[in-house]
Amino acid sequence: PDRGPKARRRGRVQALRGISVGRVHWLGFFAVLLLAWLALFAMAIPNELRALEATYGAGVIELLCGGLLGASGFGPAFAMWALMSAAMMAPTALPALRTYDDLGHVTSTGFGKLVGGYLGAWLGFSLVAAAAQVALFRAGLIGALGQSLSVPLTALLLIGAGAYQFTEMKAACLSRCRAPLTFFIQHWEEGPFRNGLRLGIDCVGCCWALMLLAFIGGTMNLMFMGLAMVLMTLEKLPDIGRYLTKPLGLALIAAGFALPLF
Repeated sequence: PDRGPKARRRGRVQALRGISVGRVHWLGFFAVLLLAWLALFAMAIPNELRALEATYGAGVIELLCGGLLGASGFGPAFAMWALMSAAMMAPTALPALRTYDDLGHVTSTGFGKLVGGYLGAWLGFSLVAAAAQVALFRAGLIGALGQSLSVPLTALLLIGAGAYQFTEMKAACLSRCRAPLTFFIQHWEEGPFRNGLRLGIDCVGCCWALMLLAFIGGTMNLMFMGLAMVLMTLEKLPDIGRYLTKPLGLALIAAGFALPLF
């Protein structure tokens, strides 16, 4: 029966409220993601500064920036890697986050714990990457802007990342990332934070070697970050990724062996 115009309007308002409340966690997720990328754009190292280092060496960059680019200090390097990892890797987890949302009523708190656990795994990776950056800089293998100064190091990073594409660990981690429904069904009772942490660990297991390629072109290189994010996102899609993983590995290995010739 017709409930009347007031009842219909009340029903529409209630429906809209339900949608807004049910999707507020997505608004927060994309807002934080946008802020992370805006911060990266603001912190991006200009080409003029890269040219200055190439001309005058790392000393002038340290003098101008006081270690703020993460070359000589662990703290700035960790902050840089943490921001870079969050901005690059959170978008690659969108299919898994969407699957989690579809499995049932998800509160903003539960969704936040899931994302927090996921990013927590990448914070652990950032600790290791920051320590590696400081050590490589002090050894003279990378510049103040995080780019490789050594042909053997560049070749090792390329060949290592390419070879890792063919390992069982890569395949196992990638298979779990490509099947988020099965993953969440198996571990649902552990709660959102541990689910997110498990998912993040699998994601680190998939992508750590590709992330370390940032040392070739320089950390905080927006071109690298954008390209790597797209590649890692596509690799996690089952219909596309299975045609990408091994060809990408072959291309990286070939590049590594061809590098000394040029």
